Amino acid sequence: MRLVIAEKPSVAQSIAAVLGAKSRYDGYLEGGGYIVSWCFGHLAELADAAVYNADDAKWTLAALPIIPTSFRFIVRSEKQKQFDILRELMRREDVAEVVNACDAGREGELIFRTVYCLAGCSKPILRLWISSMEDDAIRSGFQQLRSGRDYDGLHQSALCRAKADWLVGINATRYFSLTYGRTLNIGRVMSPTLALLVQREAEISAFVAEPFYTVQLDCGFPATTGRMKDRKDADAIANACKGKAVTVKSVERKEKSEKAPALYDLTSLQRDANRVLGYTSQQTLDYLQALYEKKLCTYPRTDSRFLTDDMEGSVPGLVAAAAAVCGMEKPPTICAKQVCSSKKVTDHHAIVPTISAEKVDIASLPLGEREVLKLAARGLLRAVDEPHRYAETVITVDCAGQSFTAKGKTVLAPGWKRYEQEQAEAAPALPVVTEQQTLSVSAASVKTGKTTPPKHFTEDTLLAAMENAGKEDMPDDAERKGIGTPATRSGIIEKLVSSGFVERRKSKKITNLLPTSTGTALITVLPEQLQSPQLTAEWEHRLKEIERGEIAPDSFMDGIAAMLHELVQTYKPIPGTEVLFPSGREAVGQCPRCGAEVTGSPKGFFCENRTCSFVLWKNSRFFTAKKKALTKSLAAALLKNGRAPLKGCYSEKTGKTYDAVVLLEDDGQHTGYKLVFDNG
Repeated sequence: MRLVIAEKPSVAQSIAAVLGAKSRYDGYLEGGGYIVSWCFGHLAELADAAVYNADDAKWTLAALPIIPTSFRFIVRSEKQKQFDILRELMRREDVAEVVNACDAGREGELIFRTVYCLAGCSKPILRLWISSMEDDAIRSGFQQLRSGRDYDGLHQSALCRAKADWLVGINATRYFSLTYGRTLNIGRVMSPTLALLVQREAEISAFVAEPFYTVQLDCGFPATTGRMKDRKDADAIANACKGKAVTVKSVERKEKSEKAPALYDLTSLQRDANRVLGYTSQQTLDYLQALYEKKLCTYPRTDSRFLTDDMEGSVPGLVAAAAAVCGMEKPPTICAKQVCSSKKVTDHHAIVPTISAEKVDIASLPLGEREVLKLAARGLLRAVDEPHRYAETVITVDCAGQSFTAKGKTVLAPGWKRYEQEQAEAAPALPVVTEQQTLSVSAASVKTGKTTPPKHFTEDTLLAAMENAGKEDMPDDAERKGIGTPATRSGIIEKLVSSGFVERRKSKKITNLLPTSTGTALITVLPEQLQSPQLTAEWEHRLKEIERGEIAPDSFMDGIAAMLHELVQTYKPIPGTEVLFPSGREAVGQCPRCGAEVTGSPKGFFCENRTCSFVLWKNSRFFTAKKKALTKSLAAALLKNGRAPLKGCYSEKTGKTYDAVVLLEDDGQHTGYKLVFDNG
């Protein structure tokens, strides 16, 4: 028997149907010589710090950095049952081989291998690597199973990524949260992405708009000067040209063409879905995953924009399916060769609709899935079409010794642009004129403009910035550049939003991504190594080198550990950060030691100045013994007057109650209380 382990129940059911495993049991299906079971995503995950050392359950600076000598994985209670089922299936005597059918990528490899290792399994591993959930693709994949050893490098890369993220997350989050007195979630990839947003907003804030002027003549078509900084110069030229004639100095007509864009990878599809449809990158990934599991599109988590050479013969059928999805005509000529290049395909080929998509009732799909499938279909139709051809005309005229230019464009053949969802506004065609021809000027006017600041990031432009971060510093042959991977970038953006570091703010039809004050403050205090997009891009490149077996995993992990040791030993807290990280809590009074605000929390009333240790604890023995509570009003009175009436105090000696006045005593290091009796 072969045990097949998929990543999700729905995928396992599709595989079981192809393999003939029809008998259902608790947690698996069986039949045809196969047992098919599943994980629920990550069944096991890296253990919390307290698992290694119970003392690390409490956050302390002295314990940092926390760097385990060996990492442990644990199974959460809600997933224990399925893990136990998989472990028992692996131990069955009739199971000779285990097939890893988890998603064909880095995370899928980690999901399977972690369960396999935790279960103590040593049976041979075979790897199913497919880019489509169609029945034919599954059958073909099982006919071409490869040895699990071929993917050991991929597993090591995935494991290093998980460990590095754990180390940076645990240590940097604790260190900066303790240093600045509030929870600051820091991530190996998340923080550099936040830095991109903060840097962009700084550029926008620093931008100073500068006016500029152009002169426009109407001589049967609009002709314009270049930009001028001085309004007087523009006015002088306009006045000199009024009532004059222009002489045509040159007419240049060039025929140009734009070749079709490549097919979609995940990032380019997410970018267009955000720009055209308004979907977040995470929504697009979710819709694509659902379409993949419904056998309507190919594997989504890809960074390739081409098909393999052996798929060339299947392109016409895929194009027919794409045309059916869009309700549009196929291109007059299908240029299959221009979308096929095995050299440009890494783990998976580009995202395209499957043959099955031709038969689906598009209207029956949920709106998001339907629109994303149509977008992918248009991408295929564009990519196989002929170039867009046009003629560009540039006319240069002279008037009063000044040169003016007019540009026009005529479409000769629409080519791939016939499938564009957003049609660009066409430049007007120019009339036919000849050199040295004289034309009269009917109007001369000055146009005023202003330079514009950089634009806020949208998900479209942020994904592009993440993809290209550090690109100029990477070797030309680097397979993976930028921050994160196509599979992880949407999750990074969502985590920044959920952590309160970034907010989505709608402006007209565009949704911008803006750092919050907390996000900006965090980047202000983070050292370069934790916010550098270039460094993070270098790490991604090194993970790819681990996958290819070019560098040792220990080398990568040693670098992460060294960075964290240096951080803890050399980082100097930035003074005055109370302004950067206000608690947002209501003030109850002023600190008697430093004059800063004292604010309330569940455990007491603390000075907001993090260099000051003043605190009034709510569970103080002084008040609990008297069966009284240190309320907000009582704390406010003590801070304002140094004293406050305390009625109904319980006497431990007599069991009776009495009234008194409590005095606040503070010597600059310790805080205490004293009772006095006001007889007056």
